[in-house]
Amino acid sequence: MKRWQHLWVVTSVILSLILGWGITGSAQEFPTKPITFVIPYPAGGSTDLTGRAMSNAAKNYLGQPIICENKGGGGGTVGPSLVISKPPDGYTIGISSGAVTIAYHMGKLNFNPLTDTTNIIRYTTYVFGMVVRADAPWKTMQEFVKFAKENPGKITYGTPGVGTNPHLAMEELSILTGIKLVHLPFKGGAEAATALLGGHIDAVSDSTSWGPMVDAGKFRLLVTYAPQRMPRYPNVPTLKEAGYDMVYSSPLFLIGPKGMPKPVVAKLHEAFKKSLTDPDYQSILKKYDMSDNYLSPEDLDKAIRQESEQIKRVVQKLGLDKK
Repeated sequence: MKRWQHLWVVTSVILSLILGWGITGSAQEFPTKPITFVIPYPAGGSTDLTGRAMSNAAKNYLGQPIICENKGGGGGTVGPSLVISKPPDGYTIGISSGAVTIAYHMGKLNFNPLTDTTNIIRYTTYVFGMVVRADAPWKTMQEFVKFAKENPGKITYGTPGVGTNPHLAMEELSILTGIKLVHLPFKGGAEAATALLGGHIDAVSDSTSWGPMVDAGKFRLLVTYAPQRMPRYPNVPTLKEAGYDMVYSSPLFLIGPKGMPKPVVAKLHEAFKKSLTDPDYQSILKKYDMSDNYLSPEDLDKAIRQESEQIKRVVQKLGLDKK
């Protein structure tokens, strides 16, 4: 080997060792500054409130502030898109959901949720349902469908965005029943609920961000999309019980950019796992009838891949897959 080649090899080895030591050292010291926590929906909805309560508890185990930033839009995909564009150092993480996988299979996403992220923890699952105003003429889902059949294109409904589970549920319902509805996407559940309250739309298909309005007597819950009835609303049927063979749910989990060091992922995972027992966080879950649904990073990887196959089949069935 020539002398210059020998020097080049030695230099490369030294640089690799220095860089490796720097990454390992920084990972072991993590975190040394505030962490940005991206919430993919506007303030006030169930995703926002559960995420803030959880991150507020997690900061106590990390020893650094966690700064929540609401980045709504794109049916919950704008937030994750921003997260994955950041350096994989653990200082920018955020919430993701099945809506991201749906958007990917619809051809509306600029990254692959199976390969372009680092999964940190799954913590809960949405409960979906459809509400109308308390003064609406429909007391049951069957009455709603009957009116829609007799008045095609007259009913407007809001969701947290195109390609979200609440949107897909209404699309499938329309195919099953032959009704024609007008879809109005919003940036999040809180905005859709405000529009319904103001009489700008006729119904909302969303997660349990509508819960407080139902409890206050302002909204009427016609149906839920879960496999079983909600304990909080035992008299409200599921879609299956109402005669429509459909079930829709979606997990919530934390992600970071692709390539995060394992020690950083482990620290974040442990901190957020501990936060799941926090009383304030648990009270928010109860408020929105959202249950604990924990998974480790490894099990979350497997679950997302399985869910992706299921979502792909549904999207294709509805004719919404990317062409």
